[in-house]
Amino acid sequence: MKVLIVGANGQIGKHLVSFIQDSDNLEAKAMIRNQEQASFFVDLGAETAVVNLEQDIDAIAKAAEGVDAIVFTAGSGPHTGKDKTIMVDLDGAVKTIEAAKAAGVKRFVMISSFDTTREAIQEAPSSFAPYVAAKHYADEWLKGTDLDYTIIHPGLLTNDDGKGQVEAAEKVERGEVPREDVARVIAATLENDATIGKEFQLVTGTTPVKDAVDSL
Repeated sequence: MKVLIVGANGQIGKHLVSFIQDSDNLEAKAMIRNQEQASFFVDLGAETAVVNLEQDIDAIAKAAEGVDAIVFTAGSGPHTGKDKTIMVDLDGAVKTIEAAKAAGVKRFVMISSFDTTREAIQEAPSSFAPYVAAKHYADEWLKGTDLDYTIIHPGLLTNDDGKGQVEAAEKVERGEVPREDVARVIAATLENDATIGKEFQLVTGTTPVKDAVDSL
């Protein structure tokens, strides 16, 4: 399975490309914003495509040609304004979903926020609410398609070394999870068709990643 990772130069994305390139069953194609970011992925033997998420759907669809799955793990980051939140976390996600449809790619894995319900938007601090709202509507757009989607809702992301042990379920207690373990879960999700049509929350736990994903 050839996988286009959108947001590959992010921390989760880099871990994911590394895991995919070590896998026997998966192959990575890294979508990056500029050519200067390519060397990390070239060293791993991964193909790259230089596309900015603020370009049009056709540009993203061209990057998606010939792949079997897309992982959307891009984000505007905590230090940008509401404009970038809308253009990347919402519009960028929707354009990537539409690009998947245009390119004939059925499998789509979305990395969302821990809680993107309507209640979460209302309860979020004013500075965080636009991000939750963007993720909410991107998730809803994806669920309204006929794509073979999975939506992953990780807890508070950390840069700790991954343990390879998580808790994954439709609802879990709020907690932390290393970005490295999120990437492990994404890779396991891609290899498990039973995750299609599901969404789940994810935090650090005591269950090996494969077993946690298999139990969903």
